[in-house]
Amino acid sequence: MKYYITTPIFYPNSSPHIGTAYTTVAADTLARYHRMLGDQVYFLTGTDENAQKIVRTAEANNMDPKVYVDGVVERFKDLWRALDISNDDFIRTTEERHQRVVQRIFTKLYEQGDIYKSEYSGWYCTPCETFWMENKLVDGKCPNPDCGREVELLKEESYFFKLSKYQGQLLKYIEDHPDFIQPVSRRNEMIRFIEGGLEDLCVSRTTFQWGIKVPFDPKHVVYVWLDALINYISALGYPDGENYHSFWPADVHIMGKDIVRFHAIIWPIILMAIGLPLPKVVYGHGWYLSKDGGKISKSRGNVQDSFALIQRYGSDAIRYFLLREMQVGSDGTYSEDNVVERLNSDLANDFGNFVSRSLAMIVKYREGIIPRPAQDGALEMELKVLSQEVKKAVDKSLGECDPATALEEIWRFIARCNKYVDETAPWALAKQEDQKDRLDTVLYTFVECIRIMAIMTAPFMPGVPGKICVLLGKDDKLIRWEEADRWGIMDFGIQVKKGEPLFPRIDISRYFTEEGAKNVDENQKESQAAPQERGHEFEPIKEEISIDDFAKIDLRIGKILSAEKVEKTDKLMKLEVEVAGEVRTIVSGIAKHYSGDGLVGKSVVLVANLKPTKLRGITSQGMILAASHGDVLEVITVDKELPGGARVK
Repeated sequence: MKYYITTPIFYPNSSPHIGTAYTTVAADTLARYHRMLGDQVYFLTGTDENAQKIVRTAEANNMDPKVYVDGVVERFKDLWRALDISNDDFIRTTEERHQRVVQRIFTKLYEQGDIYKSEYSGWYCTPCETFWMENKLVDGKCPNPDCGREVELLKEESYFFKLSKYQGQLLKYIEDHPDFIQPVSRRNEMIRFIEGGLEDLCVSRTTFQWGIKVPFDPKHVVYVWLDALINYISALGYPDGENYHSFWPADVHIMGKDIVRFHAIIWPIILMAIGLPLPKVVYGHGWYLSKDGGKISKSRGNVQDSFALIQRYGSDAIRYFLLREMQVGSDGTYSEDNVVERLNSDLANDFGNFVSRSLAMIVKYREGIIPRPAQDGALEMELKVLSQEVKKAVDKSLGECDPATALEEIWRFIARCNKYVDETAPWALAKQEDQKDRLDTVLYTFVECIRIMAIMTAPFMPGVPGKICVLLGKDDKLIRWEEADRWGIMDFGIQVKKGEPLFPRIDISRYFTEEGAKNVDENQKESQAAPQERGHEFEPIKEEISIDDFAKIDLRIGKILSAEKVEKTDKLMKLEVEVAGEVRTIVSGIAKHYSGDGLVGKSVVLVANLKPTKLRGITSQGMILAASHGDVLEVITVDKELPGGARVK
């Protein structure tokens, strides 16, 4: 099977930001997944360089546009390398291979009467590269909610493309192909837009000369949206290139929701006009928003330096965060404390800790040699059935361009693996001579779980499988998608090693203030190895403190007045707690273990003099106490009727 996936081509008017990174990481994940399926994959990304704002930005920096854009393009390529992006091609619209195809298509459309010359008068927003009718302006400015900047009145001779001619044909195509525009919310938006009436599109400019010349009228340059969209076939060598015949039509165009209209309306109509098949899916994902709810974008000036994030936390951790937080049809929320929370809870605690302690037990009990398993029990059979369910769910989710749900399914398997450790208690089996065979089965199952986890996470975090293969004494041939739900693949008798933690924990207290994340150097990061196997897997008792140190902690009774899960999190619950005559907000990581209704009215123990901190934008004024072991957690409550604020001694 062939699989052709593209990102949009990005404006190189400044360095790429976190939203740009999400689009490309999501496309890369789908490309890697299809390669693992055995498909012939072509993955395209690139830059859209023929725009007026490129000229203006270059002029503002006293640079030639080409020299300026060359430098920015290298930043894009550097970031894709840092994020382990596996693109097969990188198209630049200043390349001759692209210009030649644009001129060919422009001429064809003109000769068949789909492009005509006229005069345009309208309001133009340079940052958005969009003309607006006066009645669409908001207070005389660009109506784009992410822009709102000044527009300028332009009157010039232009060529126009007859979008209106194809309105009915496009609407029928969308109705006949319900999967063409995804998710459904974007499809509905496009249908409403088309039904409102399409205006012919201005496709040339004469007020600047940076861009692709109209071949039969060189005072005109081709306007960006006709120029840019053609990259998806010019990169393949349209009309005669081998790649074009092998890979077109595209299987997925993936992009942010703000440019779906151009890809779901203008691009299909261009293809209809020249008689080419349409892409199979146009997928518009949400935006990454800052904690205050605003879009993260260059125009807002709130972009996060992606290179700094990768340097601090690693490519795989950033890829995981970006993919896990962006739910289908919704926007994601970005903050660095969210990154650390995900890294510590999902990667360090769940994934890394299972790998570390499982291999540590094989090293301890079998000198690092994978034992021959005996008879499977009910727990092993349950894991095997779950792995099959999860693989099927992941296949479905990735087939629907939904990495977040796929990761949720994978973490369902990882959570069950961690629970399996506590249920089987290898440390107890090791003390019983008649349980040798049972211990061998459990330890072998650990290795198989690790192998399956490595395969399932490979498209999302490509750096992880190689590290796991080294720990398991195998090469990368171990990573086969078709074996993600098969068991008994690992050979016994192989030497494994524990190695360093895959994902060291980050000490939040060292890196975060009440206002959010601090920028810290990588060499300040403090690794915390996962707990070793110790009898019943209890963490070690910390070093002794004096009675004076303990006296500094003010423990109080608090009565829970309300409890609700924090949106877009798996573990956090927001509590309103009455203590000493005041109501405090406390954010606690107990949502997987309690419902809100089950906590209201209970008296809990809390640390009342803990310095407030912000979690997911909520100021948390204390910490409630809970006991945990493995997957079991219980909040410490007081049965007797004591007032909120009573001292705990």
